[in-house]
Amino acid sequence: MLTNRKPEHRKGRVQLIDATKRFQPLRKNLGKKNCELGEEDIDRICGVFQAFEETEESRIFDNEAFGYWKVTVDRPLRIVGADPNRAYKLAEIRELKATGERGEPAPPVIRKVHKQGVAADPPRGLFEAKVDGRTAVVEYEPDTELRDTEQIPLQEEGGIEAFLRREVLPWAPDAWYNPRTVKTGYEISFNRYFYQPEPMRPLAEIQADILALETRTEGLLAEIIGGMAPGLPEGRTRRV
Repeated sequence: MLTNRKPEHRKGRVQLIDATKRFQPLRKNLGKKNCELGEEDIDRICGVFQAFEETEESRIFDNEAFGYWKVTVDRPLRIVGADPNRAYKLAEIRELKATGERGEPAPPVIRKVHKQGVAADPPRGLFEAKVDGRTAVVEYEPDTELRDTEQIPLQEEGGIEAFLRREVLPWAPDAWYNPRTVKTGYEISFNRYFYQPEPMRPLAEIQADILALETRTEGLLAEIIGGMAPGLPEGRTRRV
């Protein structure tokens, strides 16, 4: 069943089999082990594998369905009083971070002004801005306190930028990501593909439970009031 020489119809695809209901109890527990696969269970699992079909206990996916991009999303460092018409050197930025006051209305700190000919690309951190009265493409210093990460499926329609435009930029229009820091990972969550929620209880049953609870509460309240000694101020009780 496990091989790196897949037949042609299985290449690029992954079959998940939910065999959690296929077991038989051990006659004697072995520590935390209390069940095992019987011959019938093994035959059934092998049959599901060989059939290679979509069923309640078999799911088939492309390899990319389990993959994701791990993307670091940055926002600019904004310091009250920062000069929006110049680029700051590294030492100056450290000083701003140490002594400056962060604030959303403050101008973003520019760390690089590109030469003419570089095209603006906001999703990748290249923003168009006015510097000394002329239009230029700049890079802002990221604020690590606002840094976040996103896991974006490899099968996301439109890729990383489409996801950012839909899920990030409407709330943080100055956000960007660095393509050089993007990492690719894979994970398989069986619960995601085989989870079956328990059916909701009937409304009549829930209502009956509420009425029974109200009845018990009224009885308890009557006992409390009955246990209060006459003549004592409200909130004071005497043991009976």
